[in-house]
Amino acid sequence: MTPALSSLTVALFAAASSSLTTMPSSPRRSLSMTSASTVNTAFLSARTCQRTKRTLSFSSSLSSRSFVSQSSKLFGTLPDGTSSSYEIDTDEGAEQSLAETPVINGKSPSIVNANGVNGKVNGNSGNDRFAPLLDKMNLSLDSLKDLPSYRPISSDDVFCNRELRLDNLRAIGFDMDYTLAQYRQPQFDQLAFDGAKEKLVNALGYPKEVLDFEYDHTYWVRGLIIDTKRGNFLKIDRHKYVRVAYHGFQPISSNMRKYLYSRTFNKVPSFTEKAFVNMDTLFQHVDAHLFASLVELKDFGEHEFLDGKTYAEIFRQVRECVDLCHRDGVIKDEVARDPEKYLVLDDGLLPMLRKFRDTGVKVFLLTNSNWEYTSTAMNYLFHEKKMDEETQKKNEWLELFDLVVVGSCKPAYLTDPYLNLFRVLPEDGSLKNTDGLFEIEALGENGADKFLEQGKTFQGGNWNHLQAMLGTEAGEEILYVGDHLYADVLRSKRALGWRSCFIMPELTEEMRIFHGQMGLMKSITELRKLRDELSSYADSLRRQMESASFSEGRNMEKKLEQIEEDDGKIKDKLTEAHREYHSAFHPRWGQMFMAGYQDSRFGYFVKNYACLYTSKATNLGLASTARAFRTSGELLPHDNMLADKNSEFVDTEAE
Repeated sequence: MTPALSSLTVALFAAASSSLTTMPSSPRRSLSMTSASTVNTAFLSARTCQRTKRTLSFSSSLSSRSFVSQSSKLFGTLPDGTSSSYEIDTDEGAEQSLAETPVINGKSPSIVNANGVNGKVNGNSGNDRFAPLLDKMNLSLDSLKDLPSYRPISSDDVFCNRELRLDNLRAIGFDMDYTLAQYRQPQFDQLAFDGAKEKLVNALGYPKEVLDFEYDHTYWVRGLIIDTKRGNFLKIDRHKYVRVAYHGFQPISSNMRKYLYSRTFNKVPSFTEKAFVNMDTLFQHVDAHLFASLVELKDFGEHEFLDGKTYAEIFRQVRECVDLCHRDGVIKDEVARDPEKYLVLDDGLLPMLRKFRDTGVKVFLLTNSNWEYTSTAMNYLFHEKKMDEETQKKNEWLELFDLVVVGSCKPAYLTDPYLNLFRVLPEDGSLKNTDGLFEIEALGENGADKFLEQGKTFQGGNWNHLQAMLGTEAGEEILYVGDHLYADVLRSKRALGWRSCFIMPELTEEMRIFHGQMGLMKSITELRKLRDELSSYADSLRRQMESASFSEGRNMEKKLEQIEEDDGKIKDKLTEAHREYHSAFHPRWGQMFMAGYQDSRFGYFVKNYACLYTSKATNLGLASTARAFRTSGELLPHDNMLADKNSEFVDTEAE
């Protein structure tokens, strides 16, 4: 080892050792980042020492061997020996383990049994499907004999985008609307739709024809984008390419769509500008249908009132009227009068919440709904019937939670540290000021517990208050379950590092249709592979033509003409088949998670920000608290092509 390298290595080791002694114990994320940047240096230096048979001497009198041992111990776990909710299996750290695996003749030892003679399933079962795998990997497994001969999959399953261990969580939180409280459609939406229509006409002077608008919730799907400036509705893919667009209820032609959203120079829309509104929650179906109806009325009706308004102004007033319906009693009073008509009971709700609390996990409710509506809805879900006023005032449902936050104003709750926290008195819904974090700190040891003993229902505040009351030290210790892709999932994940579970009631129908269309989807996939292979073959012919004789060139030209003709046939068939496939999901918008052959923007965000997703919150209760959720793995296009059974790798660099 050269003197320069030696001094650099010692300096890095010393810095790592120093950082461990001075690092605070609470920020787990900081520790994992530090370990990631220093642990490779430790192992590389240890290897260098072994090769040169030298020992590094540190001011702390640690030998290289003892330091590696210490660093492994320190970097391998989080403070106090706790585990991370990201830690699933040791096989997830395969890349890290490479640094600890001996290398023989430039290769790590193989565990694959090439002859395939030792693996077996002990006992008779319907699991012969695993026999080839076990033979190849030299495994003998006793538990497989009781495994079903197929894996049942339903929308009651919880699906995983990012590994998560339930037993390493310290708190689980839930949104209420469309999460714990599921609503009957279209009955619930109709309340907001009708209430907003009346406000537009009676309060804002819109034409009386607005009162004749009829609501159709089936017209819309989540994940669309509303262009409020132009009165358009868009479905885009993960690359921000607009795949389909409507103006009001009128389809926009392909040429016009491209002109508006693609063929611009040095001005590609990000669709995050103020004029674009994402339909991230089922609540926004009401906004969309009312806005589209008004766009139609403005375009085709004879109304000076609407002629003088921009599309953006119309949408803003629609949004204000719908929002007011959620605050002024139009919705709350009707749900309180007849909750059975609007709320869906789920017999798995109470057992799930009690199970989490019984295992020591703190359970909280975090909702934007105000206290009066939250109390109305949760009382009905708790008692499973409408109760008298005296019983409702007891709010016995509060026993299901360690703390409750209403009127939270998400997503600001997750990003604005200056929002004030108020205590809610459940008896009458009145508010009381608190000093938030200062009050908790002033209470001394176990200040959070003492603070919650005074009452566990709150309004407003921000994530700092919540995490202080929960006693969590890192975002990854919290799993938040909600239905709003932006306010519940994306913001909590991106800003705070919370684990997230996205609720999609539509998933049940999406899965049912996908299963029924799998045959067609496989045919489409194979046709696309064939088309791509023909294109690749045509390219090879063009390269050969550059050095071919005249007669050979003419022959190749004929082949290229035939390929072009066949490509046209495949393209026409794919267009027809893909239209049939997408229309099975929705006659206008197609498959919710896909746009063309790409992930839709909605699907992209679900994949990237929802650690888990499922059709309803109580599906989490079907999993044991020891459950570890694993991803199915992902492949890039080159690996996907190589994995195809009809592909063959050609090593062009082989000597």
